[in-house]
Amino acid sequence: MTVAPASARFNRSEWSSAFRNVDEELTDVPLKPVRGEVPDALRGSLYRNGPGRLERDGQRVHHPFDGDGMITALHFDAKGVRCSNRFVRTSGWKAEESAGKVLFRGVFGSQKPGGPLANAFDLRLKNIANTSVVRLGDDLLALWEAAEPHALDPQTLETRGLSLLGGVLKKGEAFSAHPRFDPGHHGDPRMVTFGVKTGPRSTVRLMEFATTDNAAAGIRAGDLLSDRRDTFAGFAFLHDFAITPNWAVFLQNSINFNPLPFVLGQKGAAQCLTSNPNGKAKFWLIPRDSGVFAGQEPRVIDAPDGFVFHHLNAWEDDGEVVVESIYYNDFPSIGPDQDFADVNFDLIPEGLLEQCRINLDSAKVETTRLSERCCEFAMVNPNQEGLPCRFAWMAAAAREQGNDPLQVVKKLDLQTGERHIWSAAPSGFVSEPLMVPRPNASSEDDGWVLDLVWNGARSASDLYILDARDLSEVALLELPLAIPHGLHGSWCESSVLNK
Repeated sequence: MTVAPASARFNRSEWSSAFRNVDEELTDVPLKPVRGEVPDALRGSLYRNGPGRLERDGQRVHHPFDGDGMITALHFDAKGVRCSNRFVRTSGWKAEESAGKVLFRGVFGSQKPGGPLANAFDLRLKNIANTSVVRLGDDLLALWEAAEPHALDPQTLETRGLSLLGGVLKKGEAFSAHPRFDPGHHGDPRMVTFGVKTGPRSTVRLMEFATTDNAAAGIRAGDLLSDRRDTFAGFAFLHDFAITPNWAVFLQNSINFNPLPFVLGQKGAAQCLTSNPNGKAKFWLIPRDSGVFAGQEPRVIDAPDGFVFHHLNAWEDDGEVVVESIYYNDFPSIGPDQDFADVNFDLIPEGLLEQCRINLDSAKVETTRLSERCCEFAMVNPNQEGLPCRFAWMAAAAREQGNDPLQVVKKLDLQTGERHIWSAAPSGFVSEPLMVPRPNASSEDDGWVLDLVWNGARSASDLYILDARDLSEVALLELPLAIPHGLHGSWCESSVLNK
């Protein structure tokens, strides 16, 4: 098969034009649709997190994931839509703002000025709070998985400070940037999340928090409901996991970590990770304290080869745990001498959606490829998290096969393989799509998909509201803001915001 050169598949300059500093912070700027109308029933707040500071004093980060976190909020109410954005005032951000230069190294290879000698043996890492953002109790939490979260005001986005979640965390303790939300499998809804302490043996701390008040039980949103620790053999590189009513499902990628180049100032910590061809990936199935296997030991089962950042969903089916994940055939990374804005997409492994059926009795795993199109950031209807789902929404490449920037939103029927595609090409580049169910929805795909799109033609960001059923356009709002390619976000209903 002849593959068109990258220059003919997408405009690299329009894609890379998003890698810029955000120079302004907006407060409640009203937005009017330039096409369509915002649905009256869409009430709440869309929050997005991602790197907003990519350069200081002429020095650019080596990888966007090392950029300082910036939260963007789009508030939907009876008056319309309002846009705000704020940098998370981490201690590292404030120190570098004051100094006007880079003071810290980055996990993904960003270095202080002065070369390896200036960076050697400086193992400090600033908490950049740039990966995800969720509402828990009275706080909006900006998450970065290597340390504790930062608490923000949900309306103004002002930084309240580091949060130890009422004493749940110790100072500096890792807290995942990819929580999962149980819609109420055993009663009230919960936020399920984890922290991991890595080493030759790795310890996973599984935590569950209330997300609503239950006055009769004396429970407030944000209270810790369950907490367990389990230790496993091997080094754990865990960004995401999946939940069912009874299990938390982790995939331990087969990874080697050699910290010496990081210690000697030659690489970032993440650049010291490599796939271990002689190792074996493992599924770690940890019983949830709210489920029927509470108190039992975890199940450890061999997993297929490949590398996984993100999972779509998991559920249980007659003695099996089914988990759907985005698999890469190798760990994708950017080396010390590579420019992220000039990356060769043809040389980077593509992410492909696969389903694994784990038999709990035989410990055998059957794998099925669900889609051949490169994709990322997949989700199901949040009211169906942990249950069998028919539909999934994801960001994907514009071409049918091969790796490229994400330019389309794809809806996939997981039963029939039928798909709908909404394209932002040629000048648009999509982010993580968020499916928002319609209040009192009549079907699994009754609702909307919200997506922040980088518009390379006007060098700014657009918000598209799509019909979740067929991805037809409902409304387009042009933001007066240029938001760099980011990571994760969340939707918070108005009923939670107005508590």
